[in-house]
Amino acid sequence: MRQAGRSLPEYLKVREGIGMLESCMDADLVTEITLQPVRRYGVDAAIFFSDIVLPLKAVGVDLDIKPGVGPVVASPVRTLADVEAIPDLTPEHVPFISQAVRQLVAELGATPLIGFAGAPFTVASYLVEGGPSKEHAKTKAMMFGAPDVWAALMDKIAQIAAAYLRIQVEAGASAVQLFDSWAGALTPADYRASVMPYSERVLAAAGGLGVPRIHFGVGTTNLLGLMGDAGADVVGVDWRTPLEQAIPLVGDHVVQGNLDPTLVFAPTEVMTARAAEIIEAGRAAKGHIFNLGHGVIPSTNPDQLKALTEFVHGY
Repeated sequence: MRQAGRSLPEYLKVREGIGMLESCMDADLVTEITLQPVRRYGVDAAIFFSDIVLPLKAVGVDLDIKPGVGPVVASPVRTLADVEAIPDLTPEHVPFISQAVRQLVAELGATPLIGFAGAPFTVASYLVEGGPSKEHAKTKAMMFGAPDVWAALMDKIAQIAAAYLRIQVEAGASAVQLFDSWAGALTPADYRASVMPYSERVLAAAGGLGVPRIHFGVGTTNLLGLMGDAGADVVGVDWRTPLEQAIPLVGDHVVQGNLDPTLVFAPTEVMTARAAEIIEAGRAAKGHIFNLGHGVIPSTNPDQLKALTEFVHGY
């Protein structure tokens, strides 16, 4: 997961006094933060350090990430004019991204780099709500009540996400992950009608670049089949859904997941016993990438993650 390094003392040290978005726009800092968990744990891939809203910031949307809150948008999107005011993303907006990826690929050698972008629904929700939301009421009100504005906004974000992933792949990323944090707020019918076509567009664009595509959402048990059908090669499964249930839903796809991130706070033998169960369950899938079922909790003990990585590698 993209937060793999955020519990590390070396991460806290390099981020000291530097805002999240500022960190994501500094190629040398992105390179260092992305490498930290690879160095410490010897994991099988690096995950590009970025943020869901970074491309919006790069094209000029007035937003910031407030500690303890999350992304906050100064002027939420309400009208077609608001959507039209958001520029398309071009490589010129994010030269630091291309630079960071090139630096990382040179440093990583044989270890692949996974590129990262926020999915259209989740990014749209931040733009419409003006910040994080539990109910996504304004987002759904636009989706149901102003479908023309919704379609224009989703078109815009799909372009931005596809361009953002293309920039990372063309600079050397070996795979991409589309991260839909809030998709679990939707019914399957609403997802299929109002969200899936735009995620499909992003994933199809990435597929055209010849790289594997990972599609992940939180609380998406009821959407796993659709998220695979949207064009993913790998479907991420959060910890709420046992792999035994998820694998039949995703069908002919690789699964990624799904140890509960809080299990790293349990005794090591409890954590590794549960990891073993997940590895065994994953054997029923077309393929299985062992991972946590969401991001690393900041207060995690890095030694536990090292023990987990060593256990899985040695299993």
